[in-house]
This record gives sequence, structure tokens and C-alpha cells, in this order.
Amino acid sequence: MAWKQWAASKRLKPGDGRELQRFHWWQLPLRSLFWLRLPGADGHARLHAVDVRHWARLDNSRIRAHLFLDGRHVAESKLPAAFPVDGGVIEVAMSDYGVKRCHYYPRDGEPRQLTPDPASAEGRRARFGARHPGLSRAIGIGSVLLLVIGVGLNLVQLAEPLSRIPPVMQRVGTFESPIHLPIWLNLALGAGAVLASMERALRLRYSPLLDAAGR
Repeated sequence: MAWKQWAASKRLKPGDGRELQRFHWWQLPLRSLFWLRLPGADGHARLHAVDVRHWARLDNSRIRAHLFLDGRHVAESKLPAAFPVDGGVIEVAMSDYGVKRCHYYPRDGEPRQLTPDPASAEGRRARFGARHPGLSRAIGIGSVLLLVIGVGLNLVQLAEPLSRIPPVMQRVGTFESPIHLPIWLNLALGAGAVLASMERALRLRYSPLLDAAGR
């Protein structure tokens, strides 16, 4: 067993059999719910649900993902999670902005993303993308541009004070940034980067270079 799988198995706990609650509109900022239908060992289709409650962060707790099978709680795990299911495993992980991965990895074949519940924020974003594909693509491109611009400008401005650290200055010399933005504009770019990462999280898009650096 690979180290990653071993670590995930240690975080896994059995469920208590409770019934899955339906998604309410007021849970939009604090809950994610995804669905996956798979053929069971007996040939009958089984409905899996992954329920992630973001509000655990409010009391400094580790966020957990909960696995439901045909509406009943069968397992839970701290994130990142890996739930063994028929034919493969469901992996769940989060970034600071939302769910970054909720995919089914079959033993044979390509991984696929679980379907977000239509009432969830991720489901509403997916429905918007299906109804307005052109506008959805434009928003996606805009999110990437906001992150690229924000991260790029921050790096250029940060290089100047870093180059004045004595060991760095002795090795590579000093760097004078050609860009000095006012504080309000830096704050605006930072806020734009956060919104862009939140929008990407609704589509389960994540890049360590962009989304992590844009914090």
C-alpha cells in the first residue's frame, strides 16, 4: 500500500448509519454535496454521496468528508480523504477557497468528477455553465487573468525588499521594481484574486501555482 493510501486509511472511520439530509439553500456557503452512481457487486446500481461541511473551520476543527451509500452514512474521514468504493476509490480534498477535488478513481479507466448537488453552490455554478457556456468560459478566463496579474505584480513588488536582505544582496545584487502600486490597488487586486480562486473552487479547478500563490 502506498504511503498516501495508508495515511488516508488511518483517517477513515466507520459511519453511524444516519440518513443523509437534503441540501438547504441557507447551507450554500458552508456545505458541498456530490453524487456518484456505481454498479454494485450484485449488479444493481448504488448511489454514493459525499457531504462536506465547511463550517468545521469556525471552531478550528479539521473539516471532514462524509460518505453516504443509498442515503445512509457509511464512513467519514478528515481531509484529504480516500473512500474505498466498488471498483475504485473516491478522493476528496479542499483548498482555502473550497473543494478542489472530489473525484472517483476507478481501478481501470480515467478518473471522473462526482456530480454536484443541483442545490449546492457547485451545482448552481455547473448549471450556469451549461445554460451560458460562452459567458461561463469568459468568467473562467477572467478568473485566471486576475490570478496571473495579481500574483505577477505581487512577485515583482516583493522582489525589491527581498533583494535588500544582506545575504541576497551580496549574492545577486539589488533589484528595483519598476512597479509601485498604491495600497488601495494592491488591496483591490488581492480581493480580486480571492474572488477568482473562489469561483474556480466552485468548478473544482485548482492550481498550486495560481490559487495557492494568490492567497
